[in-house]
Amino acid sequence: MKKWKINSGQKWHLNGSLVKHCYLLLSAGAAISLLFSSCGGDDDTIAPKPRGYYRIDFPEKKYVLFDSACPFTFEIPAYSNVEPDRNARAEPCWINLNFPKFQGTLHLSYKPVNNNIQSYLEDTYTLASKHQIKASGIEEQLVAKDSDKVYGLIYQIKGNAASSVQFFLTDSVNHFIRGALYFNAVPNTDSIAPVVEFIEKDIEHMITTFRWKDVKLSGNLPKAVHKKQ
Repeated sequence: MKKWKINSGQKWHLNGSLVKHCYLLLSAGAAISLLFSSCGGDDDTIAPKPRGYYRIDFPEKKYVLFDSACPFTFEIPAYSNVEPDRNARAEPCWINLNFPKFQGTLHLSYKPVNNNIQSYLEDTYTLASKHQIKASGIEEQLVAKDSDKVYGLIYQIKGNAASSVQFFLTDSVNHFIRGALYFNAVPNTDSIAPVVEFIEKDIEHMITTFRWKDVKLSGNLPKAVHKKQ
């Protein structure tokens, strides 16, 4: 190994250069360390945050009676409004129950029964079943109010289906009405679940207070409505 010889005059000159060089290295190291510490250590790991949704302020539950020239009455929420269905294919007593605050509409379509109730039941089942493609499941709830001759089924459609709730009501002799809840938004079960749950209670109240105006006590519950226990 080659040895370097230096005199005393050169010694101070070389040591000064070393000190200056070390100082620059230490300064650069400190700057790099500060840079990395500002980016966060193990305790400040950056991770994607879950998607948030706007907080929804729900109104107080209040109901008013809906009555018209149609052969039925029921109570509706005070924060909703009723208007005739203006679709070109709409028939008399087809109405829309609007929930403006939630951009939702409950479409109600009435049909008189003339020995054709079986076809209405099959159509209702078909329309509800169309949502199985997007739905994670469909639950059925039986409606049977013998004193008022109000019978039917409520379909609670889970998942990202276009319609969250559908149902039908009938006296099995003269009247049939079908309901379907839709929202003016892209189906997203995470964002609309609280609203669906809120409006479901309104639909249940509507069905509980539902009455036919000229109910006849004759007639039996349609076979398609019966459910096995």
